[in-house]
Amino acid sequence: MAQLKGWKEIPIAGIILEAGNAVEYRTGGWRAFRPVRGEAECIHCFQCWLFCPDSSILVDAENEKMIGFDLDHCKGCGICARVCPVNEKVIRNAGTKLARDDARLCIRIVEEGRVKE
Repeated sequence: MAQLKGWKEIPIAGIILEAGNAVEYRTGGWRAFRPVRGEAECIHCFQCWLFCPDSSILVDAENEKMIGFDLDHCKGCGICARVCPVNEKVIRNAGTKLARDDARLCIRIVEEGRVKE
């Protein structure tokens, strides 16, 4: 694993000085929550991919399927779970407000360190 940069080595305000180098800044360690695939069947609509501010949704372009999450860069914002139409359908069918980490959802948001994938 690459050695993490210290605070003196990161540019002021964390700006990206060179195009295409954001992949070097592993920001996933900041998060308190993370996305996990749930039990509901994903319809591969890519709404999660479209709205993810960190490009952390992994897609198999050849088979046109969402295959997981880039946890090195995901900050755990939960936008993927909020925009998921499958989650909305599951919540509506449940007839009650479900917790963000309910296993019945397609994408659920769990506390970091709590649940393994």
